[in-house]
Amino acid sequence: MYPKLCGFRHIVQAEADDRFMLRPAFLRGIKCLEEFDFTYDILIYARQLPAALELLSKFPSQPFVIDHIAKPSIKTNLRLPWASDLCAIAKNPNVYCKISGLVTEADWHQWTPDDFKPYLDTVFEAFGVDRLIFGSDWPVCLLAAGYHQVVALVTDYMRDFPKTAVDKVFGLNAARFYGQRASHHAVTT
Repeated sequence: MYPKLCGFRHIVQAEADDRFMLRPAFLRGIKCLEEFDFTYDILIYARQLPAALELLSKFPSQPFVIDHIAKPSIKTNLRLPWASDLCAIAKNPNVYCKISGLVTEADWHQWTPDDFKPYLDTVFEAFGVDRLIFGSDWPVCLLAAGYHQVVALVTDYMRDFPKTAVDKVFGLNAARFYGQRASHHAVTT
């Protein structure tokens, strides 16, 4: 019916209840997504990762992506419990992670590329190059950096990676993740 529609996202980070994703109505909605082969982007803050992990345990075959690496506090260099929670989430093979929203979680006026290295190390180690998706977060990124600066943060980090890995992170993984529905319907219709 809507061939370009492949998934949904709710701005869960704006919900006052950190366990909002576990409410019965929300769970019913996710169940419907799974039935109709839609993806779901989990847009949360790091403090909501435990609830996300609980959500994931209820839907082991639903395709999920963690947006903005779950928005850790890069500005304060706080990595725990974000890193351990994100690594636990990465153990679910149906979950990808979007490398986006980094600069807006840093000091908007004084960040350096080195500020992001420990966070990138964590996501690359946890998800590997097969389940990471680059996202610019444009135009929101403009609060702290230009589009080309955001791209450079990840391309510079990946400068020693094989071209095949860079191609996966900068497009092929997104096509595979979001294109699942379109590919499925193209084959079956």
